[in-house]
Amino acid sequence: MDSGRVQIYYGDGRGKSTAALGYALQTAIAGKNVFVIHFLKGKMATESAFMQRLEPEIKVFHFEKSEERYEELSEQEKSEENRNIKNGLNFARKVLLNDECSLLVLDELLGVIDNGVITKEDVEALLQAKAEETQIIVTGRRLVDYMRELADEIYQIQTEK
Repeated sequence: MDSGRVQIYYGDGRGKSTAALGYALQTAIAGKNVFVIHFLKGKMATESAFMQRLEPEIKVFHFEKSEERYEELSEQEKSEENRNIKNGLNFARKVLLNDECSLLVLDELLGVIDNGVITKEDVEALLQAKAEETQIIVTGRRLVDYMRELADEIYQIQTEK
């Protein structure tokens, strides 16, 4: 496992979250603690029930209350979910500050950025909270330029056929 790296998996192709979860499994198999925070995907009841079986090695969190995906919500519902998403980011910062995990997966954080829910300063503050040896994986479709500067490794996932 690479220690202390910030990895980004982005692009229009499928498999970004799957790749991140595969890495999470490898980390857990190595005896390390993993936290996964999902954003913009609704409650994901079926997936969450399965993922809970991986505890205590992999802890999975959802802070959104809606059953629907973020893009399907009305503006008012999005406003309410934005508060829940920010609670999730505050939780992530707390996890990093307390050095509670070896790997933190922020699934669809790029979508949170793209939707204007958080700012560059919010992301910088989050990443600055991590211990030197803590690894972070960020996923999403679109990569904003400033994230290139903050990442150690970037993987573009695209559909070829």
